[in-house]
Amino acid sequence: MLEASERYADKDLEEFRNIIAEKMKQAEHDLSLLKETFANDRNNGTDDTSPTFKAFEEGSDVMSKEANSQLAVRQEKFIRDLKNALVRIENKTYGICRVTGKLISKERLKLVPHATLSIEAKNRQ
Repeated sequence: MLEASERYADKDLEEFRNIIAEKMKQAEHDLSLLKETFANDRNNGTDDTSPTFKAFEEGSDVMSKEANSQLAVRQEKFIRDLKNALVRIENKTYGICRVTGKLISKERLKLVPHATLSIEAKNRQ
């Protein structure tokens, strides 16, 4: 088991919890926008325009739906990673590198609050 000195203080964990909550709120908002865009047909009424233009538009629609789908998958993974970070805060294991066992720097965690690797371990990859 980790010693109290080998983990972040409860005050720090609370600060990280707030950062994560804010990021999660934004990520869930972004995901709902992506899903909304994906669900809408977005038919711009080009049925009576030239067939060439319509073919280009349909190709563009397919590409944009694929891009939105990929973005939504990435956003869902980000939200899952943030939720896992909250679990680590509850377990008081947050901020500990899963490779080195050392504390991940506060600066890194503020930028990437779901990080599970220190810069040292990340550079080894």
